[in-house]
Amino acid sequence: MTTRTNTSRDKVLQVLQLLRKELSAQELYLELRNQKKGIGLATVYRVLKSLKLEGAIQERLTPVGESFYSLITPTHSHHLNCLGCGKIIALDICPLDKPISQISKSEDFKVFYHTIELFGLCALCQSDSQLPYGNAHQPGMSCPEQNNKDCHA
Repeated sequence: MTTRTNTSRDKVLQVLQLLRKELSAQELYLELRNQKKGIGLATVYRVLKSLKLEGAIQERLTPVGESFYSLITPTHSHHLNCLGCGKIIALDICPLDKPISQISKSEDFKVFYHTIELFGLCALCQSDSQLPYGNAHQPGMSCPEQNNKDCHA
């Protein structure tokens, strides 16, 4: 049983290392299946939970409740999440790097990763204030920006 778990762990890590982007558990499962690496979806979820507890990967939760997983790297990004259309904009700045380093030293606490998620309305959704979320759709509905690769709605 340990061998199978370690093999599954290695397969999940290999895909995350190869693709170098955040993936949902379902996307990861489909990628593993496409690569003919026989791992069930339940096993993918178990491996992701284990890797997160080990501090090897991080989880980011979207406004619609979907989790995305990625390797923890020295550089990271935070996100602006549009509640109108579901658009997600990655930010390459982190105002917390120094304070987190100071806190972890003073509290003798090992920080694996942190996230900052800001929620609001993008410029497109702000243009119509008639609806509670602007002129776009509620999270979970189709994105008005048809070719928006960052839209996880």
